[in-house]
Amino acid sequence: MAEDTEERTTRGPGTVVALHEVGVRRFTTGQVILDGVDWTVRAGQHWALLGANGAGKTTLLRLLGALMHPTTGTVEVLGELLGRVDVRELRARIGHVTTAQRVPGELDAHTVVLTGHTGTVQPLWRMYDEEVRQRAHELLAELEIKDLADRPYGVCSGGQRARVLIARALMAEPALLLLDEPFNALDLPSREDLVEAMHRLAAGRPRLATVTVTHHLEELSPAVSHALLLREGRILSQGPVEDVLTGPWLTACFGRPIAVNRHEGRWWAYSGRQTPGSA
Repeated sequence: MAEDTEERTTRGPGTVVALHEVGVRRFTTGQVILDGVDWTVRAGQHWALLGANGAGKTTLLRLLGALMHPTTGTVEVLGELLGRVDVRELRARIGHVTTAQRVPGELDAHTVVLTGHTGTVQPLWRMYDEEVRQRAHELLAELEIKDLADRPYGVCSGGQRARVLIARALMAEPALLLLDEPFNALDLPSREDLVEAMHRLAAGRPRLATVTVTHHLEELSPAVSHALLLREGRILSQGPVEDVLTGPWLTACFGRPIAVNRHEGRWWAYSGRQTPGSA
């Protein structure tokens, strides 16, 4: 089963990512991880990427981040075709946020953001002039955590760390920001702080494209415009959120009855019988 709820396009004005007939197979076993993936992300779009564990979400995000190559098909990111570009240079133009990032806990938040300028774990102080240092402060302010500038990263809360990592990723002025389960293990206040931060970020950067991997609709900000559902390595549905994040599609994606509701731009879902007014 597959559906493309928007007219399928590939390269064109504002194209940030274009995947065509992409397949990924595990070299050692031949296991199919992704199969026949066609997907276009344009400037200013904010995508949610959902699917059960093992559906291929992490692999798809790694392709977008130029961290691996497809087995078949083509992947174009920021106008560059994987296999014909120095991926080290391409990665420097992509913002990638994951809770698995190695960050020395003793570094203060401002220094962690600075390392985004050089793409390093440890700071390279000779590379940070006054303009770069000021930019790091401005990004902390944009994410509303400027008061954390001198606080060691290791003692920041989970939500604070997530926003520090986003600020770090933005140091390279990326056109594409990839977020791999940024809400992982956050409590309710921290989750809501991060949701609000993502909403402000989208409003303040109209050309920025984002892709967020999540397991929970409650983590999506009202700025999320599109969604893609993966099931067993294939696209089940993709397009505007109002067409994709529905009870029937999520039921098909996760294999159990799911009811979906939306209020003031926010989503929530639960497994159970469909209720009046559900999407």
